[in-house]
Amino acid sequence: MELNLGTKIKITWCPGCPNSQILVAFRRAVTELVSEEKIKIENLVAFAGIGCHGKISDYLNINSFTSLHGRLIPAMTGAKCANPELTIVGFSGDGDSLDEGVEHLIHSAKRNSDINIFIHDNRVFALTTGQADALSPKGFKSKSTPFGSIEEPFNPLLLVLSAGATFVARTYAGDFDGTKRIMQEAVKHKGFSFVDIIQPCLTFFDTRDYFKEKIYWLGEDFPTNDLKVAMEKVQEKNNEKVPLGIFYNIDKPTFEEELYK
Repeated sequence: MELNLGTKIKITWCPGCPNSQILVAFRRAVTELVSEEKIKIENLVAFAGIGCHGKISDYLNINSFTSLHGRLIPAMTGAKCANPELTIVGFSGDGDSLDEGVEHLIHSAKRNSDINIFIHDNRVFALTTGQADALSPKGFKSKSTPFGSIEEPFNPLLLVLSAGATFVARTYAGDFDGTKRIMQEAVKHKGFSFVDIIQPCLTFFDTRDYFKEKIYWLGEDFPTNDLKVAMEKVQEKNNEKVPLGIFYNIDKPTFEEELYK
């Protein structure tokens, strides 16, 4: 089956924006998953929130739905409950799901809803031109915090691990193959999958140089079934290194399985 996952809509992200890299990685991930018969393209639905990331649904030739700000996850869980045969993926920003919609994120992780959430993590409200958000570092100067943010940021991975997520991972948008692989593993996982994708905002918070020196991939022997080890690793402070990979991946009954018993 030959797939054409592109559309004719002009891509309007800023030139060089890593959102385009996420788009390419997802298209490649889906193409391989369909060819391997891991998913059916007619059952795949992509949801998008509000923010720069949200344009991604315009550039994907698959079933899609755009939500209200922060209300992406209720739409995803509703669709999955209505039709458990669907493969549900959601693209969201850190402002979208860790500010406006954080309550939905936590409860969906707690329920172990069988959905996949991909966070475009640039640590800033980019669409509204650069205000600080829940993941902006302390001291970050922006239009909303001209003297520097006085708040400590969330650790999104620790947050969802604490809430009960059964698949938790992080990748870097500039690594096509790594991002594609993590997306595929998330989709194949049965349960709540959370993938934090580091996506520097070239216009309002360009962190490429910082992450270039800090990121590294976990080894293949990392114990992804140990919650304590996962929590320790996502809080790693050793030389401020930033680990990438799958931190946690366990099997547990999903919300939909419990609902339709």
